[in-house]
Amino acid sequence: MSSPRVPLRRALADLPPYVPGARVPVGAAAFKLSSNENPYPPLPSVVSAIADGAVDVNRYPDMYATELTEAIARSLGVDPSTVVAGCGSVAVLGHVLSAVCEPGDEVVLPWRSFEAYPIAISLAGGVGVPVPLADGGRLDLPAMAAAVTDRTKVVLVCTPNNPTGPAVRAAELAAFLDSVPEDVLVVLDEAYVEFVRDPEAADALAAFAGSRRVVVLRTFSKAYGLAGLRVGFAVAPPRLAAGIRAASTPFGVSHLAQLAALASLRSERELMVRVEAIVAERTRLLAGLRAQGWVVPESQANFVWLDLADRTSACASEAARAGVLVRPFAGDGMRVSVGEPEATDLFLQIAARWR
Repeated sequence: MSSPRVPLRRALADLPPYVPGARVPVGAAAFKLSSNENPYPPLPSVVSAIADGAVDVNRYPDMYATELTEAIARSLGVDPSTVVAGCGSVAVLGHVLSAVCEPGDEVVLPWRSFEAYPIAISLAGGVGVPVPLADGGRLDLPAMAAAVTDRTKVVLVCTPNNPTGPAVRAAELAAFLDSVPEDVLVVLDEAYVEFVRDPEAADALAAFAGSRRVVVLRTFSKAYGLAGLRVGFAVAPPRLAAGIRAASTPFGVSHLAQLAALASLRSERELMVRVEAIVAERTRLLAGLRAQGWVVPESQANFVWLDLADRTSACASEAARAGVLVRPFAGDGMRVSVGEPEATDLFLQIAARWR
């Protein structure tokens, strides 16, 4: 055909691809530690809720996930008008940016951090301003505050930081909020908050309660084990929440996802027992790596980070051949999710050879 092609947006030409964690090939046997998933299957009560809801998939879901947002609000002690649900927290982030960013607005972000951030910023028409991490894989909040200009609309704060693991501390966040102008939106991404055990970690909900420009992002994908159903949410001041809701994809949270999330909230105490087991396994993995001589950031998430620099890709390939799939970031390092105890044992054997 000789007709001209429809042009794509210029922003797509430079859009970095999102690289998912490696999947276990069909018929192969391996531990999948590449996607920060909960290694436990859903609770029986959650599976029953999904099965019971399957007969209604010919109907559209509740567009605003009303029952779910009300349940989330009760569990967090906030008003339902402040909760906006979406198809995973990354989709909700996209709606947040779409609601506030004009073309060319700057968004300050830590780097390396969640690799979907640059994608979401570009798709919203924004311009990303990456700020390097400090030592130990920590966010450099003073440097991020210094990067704010009169063109900055949003600052993204990932705590605990994916893929390195440390959480922002309360004193750090308080100083940061004091130094950032009041008309700049601060998004606190807490996808891994249930795994945090640092007594000095920041309380994002307290920051939200004390400010009109803080948005908190959370998800059911990690601690609640619903990664395959995609449910996330924002907690935002009512005016901002209304804007985020208006920018959201209609019917973005499926009926089954809403039912599963509701069932998970009802079984939260039982689910948190599993979270404690993952935290204990994280502690064992960190201790084992440090005993081998590795310098590992103090992870508060369900993964650990190894700074392997130029060896990253080769080591990840070796781990895959040995039966452990990890998430390499070429030239930087490797993220290893916390999985079954047998996976920890095997990965420690592999990592010992790299020393």
